[in-house]
Amino acid sequence: MFQPRIPTMPQPTGLVSPNAVVESTAITPAVVTPQPAPVPPTPSRPAVQLTPGAALALVGCGTAVVLVVGAVLVSMLLAVAITAASVAVCAVVLRSLLHRR
Repeated sequence: MFQPRIPTMPQPTGLVSPNAVVESTAITPAVVTPQPAPVPPTPSRPAVQLTPGAALALVGCGTAVVLVVGAVLVSMLLAVAITAASVAVCAVVLRSLLHRR
């Protein structure tokens, strides 16, 4: 059951074409032409150059992104902590109500 089964190659049926006849051809030497000098490729666009103002803008944007992501993560953590505290308070209240009976 777990042993692989290798399929066998089926035999051709129907019409089978005969093998093609290969004829030999004479080889003629090619004339060697000199290669033109290689041309260095020109860049399609100039390299990126950062000015001091652009670098300062990048640093400011990066700082803003880090602060926003940090604020979102801290608020999510605070929401989880508040939810856990309220669930704990509800559990204590229910326990005291059920214990009085």
